[in-house]
Amino acid sequence: MDQQEIRSLLEQVAQGERSVEEAVLALKMEPFRELGFAKVDNHRGLRQGAAEVIYGAGKTPEQIRDIAASMRETGEKAVLITRMSKEAAELAAKSLPLTYYEMGKVGIVGDMPKPTGKGTIVVATGGTSDMPVAEEAALTAEVLGNRVTRLYDVGVAGLHRTLSHLEDIMSARVIIAIAGMEGALASVIGGLSDCPVIAVPTSVGYGAAFGGLAALLSMLNSCASGVSVVNIDNGFGAGYLASMINHL
Repeated sequence: MDQQEIRSLLEQVAQGERSVEEAVLALKMEPFRELGFAKVDNHRGLRQGAAEVIYGAGKTPEQIRDIAASMRETGEKAVLITRMSKEAAELAAKSLPLTYYEMGKVGIVGDMPKPTGKGTIVVATGGTSDMPVAEEAALTAEVLGNRVTRLYDVGVAGLHRTLSHLEDIMSARVIIAIAGMEGALASVIGGLSDCPVIAVPTSVGYGAAFGGLAALLSMLNSCASGVSVVNIDNGFGAGYLASMINHL
């Protein structure tokens, strides 16, 4: 149960639509559910405004399925699973209403919510090779209730591609700029927009890119104001932070 649902429940009590006993019963959940291999945080939505997210890497398909099932049983309408393998998705889909997005390795159990964010989040990539990270970011933002515009393959090697989307860039409330190689896209977009820019370095690039370290350092040293940086390939972290900003 998230903050909005708690508020709705209390309003129903205040208006006499639900009894105090019914409200107590709805709230009378243990703060976490013990599954043996995991402690599912049922109160994360109440504390932080968004439910716990399942990080799929390193977990067995059965563990992912059981954690998602537990969250559904406690009322979560949309469960986000990141870094989910196709094998895990195939198993979970047998018993759960799962939609799997193979490009971003993202699974969503339940339905996408209607957008509740104030504006639009733009997700832009330097190249097509950055799309897996971008899809993780975009789907994370969407499942958290945001409108998302995708601008893919608009890198600085062909700057006219970036400039052809000036309206989208200048009207966004938050921009996620995703790039490997030298990571210059974040600085370019940061110099064109008046909103926060979240830079995501990716591990795309040849040897001296050092698995994304070159892009990370470039983005940390951006000369454009208002650019913040998350970890290498961390599309989820960027999408989550963008959602927080868009809901302020």
